[in-house]
Amino acid sequence: MGKRTANDVIVCYAPRTLSANGVWRGDNPIDYSIPLVILQMTIVVATSRLLVLALRPLRQPRVVSEILGGVILGPSMLGRVQGFTDTFFPLRSLMVLETLANVGLIYFLFLVGVEMDLTVVRKTGKRALAVAIGGMVLPFVVGACFCFVLRDNKPNSLGTCPYILFIGVALSVTSFPVLARILVELKMTNSEIGRLSMASALLNDTCAWILLVVAIAAAGNGSKSLNSLWVILASAGFVVVCFVVVRPAITWMVRTTSDGEASNDFSICVILTGVMISSFITDAMGAHSVFGAFVFGLIIPNGDLGVVLMEKIGDFVSGLLLPLFFTISGLKTDLASIKSFRTWGVLQLITILSCAGKIVGTVIVTSFLRMSLNEGFILGLLMNAKGLIELIVLNVGKDQEVLDDESFAVMVIVAVVMTGIISPVVATMYKPTKTSISYKRRTLQRSVHDGELRVLACIYTPCNVPASINLLEALNPTNKSPLCIYVLHLVELTGGSSGMLIVHNAHNSSHMALNQTQAQSDNIIQAFENFERNSSFVSVHPHTAVSPYNSIHDDICGVAEDKHVALIIIPFHKLQMLDGGLKASNPAFRTVNRNLLANAPCSVGILIDRGLSGSARYSTGEVSHHVGVLFFGGPDDREALACGWRMCEHPGTSLTVMRYIPGADLSPTDDQNDDPRMLTVETNISWENGLDDEYINDFRTKNVDAESIVYIEYVVNNSEETVTAIKNLDDYYDLLIVGRGNGTVSPLLDGLAERSECPELGAVGDIVAESDFSSTVSVLIIQQYVGAFQHESLGSPDSALSDDELICRRTSPPRKTV
Repeated sequence: MGKRTANDVIVCYAPRTLSANGVWRGDNPIDYSIPLVILQMTIVVATSRLLVLALRPLRQPRVVSEILGGVILGPSMLGRVQGFTDTFFPLRSLMVLETLANVGLIYFLFLVGVEMDLTVVRKTGKRALAVAIGGMVLPFVVGACFCFVLRDNKPNSLGTCPYILFIGVALSVTSFPVLARILVELKMTNSEIGRLSMASALLNDTCAWILLVVAIAAAGNGSKSLNSLWVILASAGFVVVCFVVVRPAITWMVRTTSDGEASNDFSICVILTGVMISSFITDAMGAHSVFGAFVFGLIIPNGDLGVVLMEKIGDFVSGLLLPLFFTISGLKTDLASIKSFRTWGVLQLITILSCAGKIVGTVIVTSFLRMSLNEGFILGLLMNAKGLIELIVLNVGKDQEVLDDESFAVMVIVAVVMTGIISPVVATMYKPTKTSISYKRRTLQRSVHDGELRVLACIYTPCNVPASINLLEALNPTNKSPLCIYVLHLVELTGGSSGMLIVHNAHNSSHMALNQTQAQSDNIIQAFENFERNSSFVSVHPHTAVSPYNSIHDDICGVAEDKHVALIIIPFHKLQMLDGGLKASNPAFRTVNRNLLANAPCSVGILIDRGLSGSARYSTGEVSHHVGVLFFGGPDDREALACGWRMCEHPGTSLTVMRYIPGADLSPTDDQNDDPRMLTVETNISWENGLDDEYINDFRTKNVDAESIVYIEYVVNNSEETVTAIKNLDDYYDLLIVGRGNGTVSPLLDGLAERSECPELGAVGDIVAESDFSSTVSVLIIQQYVGAFQHESLGSPDSALSDDELICRRTSPPRKTV
């Protein structure tokens, strides 16, 4: 038998082949359509997921794994195993499988249109437009030139123009969703190159859709140019009708049927039916059905309807149906069709020149934009990202018989290779420039009371907002010491997260919510902006970090370093329940907090909210907050006292400093005095105690006349007495500030760390975080930045010593001479 395609093989279908009667009657399930399709979908999803896991260390995007999964299952590899294709992917099943794949593609492109905000396209600016055009022209020219080489000695059933259009579009297009994922992996979404490349890719995708319609019109009508013109005009008319007539009708329907769950279900049913109708109309006009679905998605008004659509069908479409489309593309890719060495040479040449064409075109444009050669090269490399749009172009070209098996296989390989090399090469080349002058005020202790205080407030969910705002307000912004707040909404990047979410957050666009995550971001930003309007000497700068939770601490640290903040505030991973206890809301939050504590470039505060979000606002002269500081000694406790010191300067705050001092029973024994290791520990403790005494004395001296400040000393003899003293604190306080005690050796806390449920909070922090401690006292656990302390500069934050010298002074106390 020759080449097995739908053109030369007749496939006969039995009248009753849907479902089997059961293996007990001797039926083979895979001889029937429904069990076979279920098995095929399982094989496809399992293969693509395994490849995603296998290629993750190589920083490969998901689209590469899904295309390679189809190639592995296709005639190039497993299809050559005798009986594999006939058993699992027989010809009689491919029509059903491809129909399912295209239905998934239709609804996926509809969701892409729902999420896309045209205002972002309009606001991309001239720079992005220039980069997009520069990155498309040269690859298109390269593709046009190689069309004549690839079509050599092949039947010219169609004119050369459609062939040039399909090859040119496939080589010049940039996949925006794939690019957005690559930028997140490389932590480049907030960089200038990242923002410019995303905006350019968005424009590139828009141009690709227009060129795709033109290519389909030209291919579907052959040499009949008048028919092609009618297809283009009809497509333009369809777009106009959708925006002028259908969009107002949908807006009216949503506005009038937004009450109750039944009305919501009716609206969704109408929308999903409209997707099929739009796809049918564009297909009947001669354009592809996905074009109608995409345009219909663009006219869906942003808001709750888009959120519900994404939640109801997003995961099903992108996780189950869309991989079928990539697999179908792989099944159509037969590497054996590339028979001659000449074609393999042409393949390598196309890959190199098309990639170089985008890079050269982008570099030329960026040179006029006064960007460096290295930045232009990286930007051009990023613009080579391929994905869904290119595969749609290639599949349409193959279905329209514009591309033969050899040309199709060549172009699929080019797409995989070009996309696969981007992440490793850019990760090697891209070295973000660090600020040459490291800032000094990385802690509250070193921040002067008459200068600007910069704080980074991290937010997981909107329920973290009220407590964070009240805590920030308690930091006492004044005319001499204003408060600059950088708000960072932490968004987890998952398999269902879209590229549009990333580009919106990178540009901080003001628009209606596209999905549930964007709605949360808008609510968070609005709350902090209201706080800014209603407060004096406060400035708010909102940002969003979109990244996997296991690496999102890098984004937090990057923003803190870039903005020169002194304190990062992040919520505790547990939330208070109605019974007063604390329950973990998301275990991944705890991992983020731990990673942040280990890598932060400044001080960090973990906030446990037990009602601080419900505290009354300050009013001058009225005590609104009672703050307590537990002081055991060490740099973290000194940082906690610095935080309380700043708060107590507000006329509406009372401060109680409770210092715990070891009793006489904790004096070292004679045997301990003879142990050199104990001498080192004793030296460290003595050195830290000297710093504690100096800072406490400085605090008491400068606040000797302050009536709102109370200083108390407690003498305790062991860790059991320490726990009892802490738990005997009443509910008088609204907020307790404690040091994490990282690296501090205190006999008062001996053995407590080993029994901690949350070691990241420290021994004291873990005690006050227990459910039986209090149901009304909120807690702030603070860790001081380890590189910011300097003994001689206590109270002098403007010291000229470098951070390396400060680290040395902190970690290397004076040795005791024996």
